[in-house]
Amino acid sequence: MRFQGTSTYVATDDLTVAVNAAVTLERPLLVKGEPGTGKTELARQVADALGLQMIEWNIKSTTRAQQGLYEYDAVSRLRDSQLGDPRVNDVRNYIRKGKLWQAFESDEKVVLLIDEIDKADIEFPNDLLQELDRMEFFVYETGETIRARHRPIVIITSNNEKELPDAFLRRCFFHYIRFPDMETMKRIVEVHHPGIKESLLTTALTQFYEIREVSGLKKKPSTSEVLDWLKLLLAEDLDAEDLKRDGTSALPKLHGALLKNEQDVHLFERLAFMARGRR
Repeated sequence: MRFQGTSTYVATDDLTVAVNAAVTLERPLLVKGEPGTGKTELARQVADALGLQMIEWNIKSTTRAQQGLYEYDAVSRLRDSQLGDPRVNDVRNYIRKGKLWQAFESDEKVVLLIDEIDKADIEFPNDLLQELDRMEFFVYETGETIRARHRPIVIITSNNEKELPDAFLRRCFFHYIRFPDMETMKRIVEVHHPGIKESLLTTALTQFYEIREVSGLKKKPSTSEVLDWLKLLLAEDLDAEDLKRDGTSALPKLHGALLKNEQDVHLFERLAFMARGRR
């Protein structure tokens, strides 16, 4: 069971090594990188390449670790008992299985994605240490222990918004997805926009990387944003000549696909103003 990338996902050599190492070690793969570099998509592609089902747990600021195991709905049980509902005699009727439980009880090996773990409370990773390490947890309401029938491939993503605890990091295989260089980006674009003209692609990507290098940029455009930008350029039937800037504006054509806040737009407007003033 080895991951080599897919026809719709360009995986670098170091990324495929990381995925296969985590599978071999049977440890969670912790993937970090800029937003838009394909961390979440990696889990979907690993599942697709290996022919496995994927179970996705999207983490929010309010998510608790217990929700990944199960939740006991005591309020519904109390209400049903007042109404004389016979379902109250079996506590299992009021237990909602979480994503880890679903992954553990699957009849086949699955890919379990824990997406954007750094959004949750700082204690969230620590609260999952034992369950991810031992691949089991105890259900107090029923007195049973849930053990993984097949150890899932666990992929955990983080945008580095919070530092993760050392005890949690020790249990993971870590990989940082570096932002793609020009050649890798061309391969990624070819997957999404096959047959794009080389002159348009080179000119657009040159501008894109120049934008990313501008000092003071609040949010650098990501891979997903350059793909959207290229889609718009193709839809408008623009060519490399159309992308040339005349000096009156430092902003690229259809810049709303790349720059996502007014501070960055104003930054480019100031740069253009300063450039005109030096002439």
